[in-house]
Amino acid sequence: MNKKILCAALLGGLSFANHAMAQEFDDRWYLTGSAGFNLQDDDRTTRNAPFLGLGLGKFISPNWSLDGELNYQNPKFEDNQDLLWSQYGISLDLRRHFIQEGRGWNPYIVAGLGMQRSEEEYVINSVDSPAQRRDNNLAAKLGVGLQTTLDNRVGVRAEVAYRADFDDQSVAAPQEDWFGDVLASVGVVIPLGPKAEAAAPPAPPAAPSCADLDDDGDGVNNCDDKCPGSQAGQTIGPDGCPVQVSIDLKGVNFDFDKSTLRPDAIAILSEAAEILKRYPDLRVEVAGHTDLCGADAYNQSLSQRRAQTVYDYLTNNGVSASRLVGPIGYGESRPLEPTAQTLPGCKSERNRRTELNVQN
Repeated sequence: MNKKILCAALLGGLSFANHAMAQEFDDRWYLTGSAGFNLQDDDRTTRNAPFLGLGLGKFISPNWSLDGELNYQNPKFEDNQDLLWSQYGISLDLRRHFIQEGRGWNPYIVAGLGMQRSEEEYVINSVDSPAQRRDNNLAAKLGVGLQTTLDNRVGVRAEVAYRADFDDQSVAAPQEDWFGDVLASVGVVIPLGPKAEAAAPPAPPAAPSCADLDDDGDGVNNCDDKCPGSQAGQTIGPDGCPVQVSIDLKGVNFDFDKSTLRPDAIAILSEAAEILKRYPDLRVEVAGHTDLCGADAYNQSLSQRRAQTVYDYLTNNGVSASRLVGPIGYGESRPLEPTAQTLPGCKSERNRRTELNVQN
């Protein structure tokens, strides 16, 4: 039979594909068994013969597999079929699989290297005839094939390959240094053990709780922040909302008809200066007030002097004048405790005061 015609027919028959899931990377070991037909090199003067194969392999990457395979064939000589001619060997075969999603059969190419042992009987002019030759020879293989996906079932493999047998000791064909055989086979691929389950994807990280977030950076977490749009520099309360900072100047009072600071007032103003330095974005109005005794114009001037006294103290103790509004005297117009304008009832120490009124 013409070798080219047989190869074409076999490859044409293997082109029919069945629908199945695509091959995934499966690194289990597997057994292979195959049966086929060996088209012997005509120069050997042997007949074509069936052969068997048995192997062990595994995928070493999603598209590459490596198999070790034993083979055996026992052809006959064309002219004298009573003489023995057999061959067996081992090869290491590397396959490149072209796997595509949704395709049950996937093509591959194969390249192998191994050893073939030839056992050849031949006639000699002796009572010991026939004699026998036994030689080990290097062999190389190149071919193509199709293989089904494995999953958890037995796969099917079909292959056509050309094997070069570097046998230069042939008795039947002493003029040849090597022989080329065509191997056409079908076989099974049997996975060993169940397919490993794909590892579950890692759970997505838990979304951060509002208790862990502070979007406006005011020091109050989002769960408790009732004013999420706080601005830098604002004084923030425990609910996340800006609070009015009050600077208590109770005790910064003046003697009757005086604008000089008493010793007890200096201690209070020192604390107020520290508060202002602690909140550098705070702006305050320095306001002076009087009691209800005396003429309005005089009290207006006196309140202005009292406000100026506090203003000067603050600026001399580290508070920038740009943060102070005033000094402004309000005279007797804003009393804390109304009293009759008759001496001594008009005198009120609470009304003789200075205030720092927060402006932001």
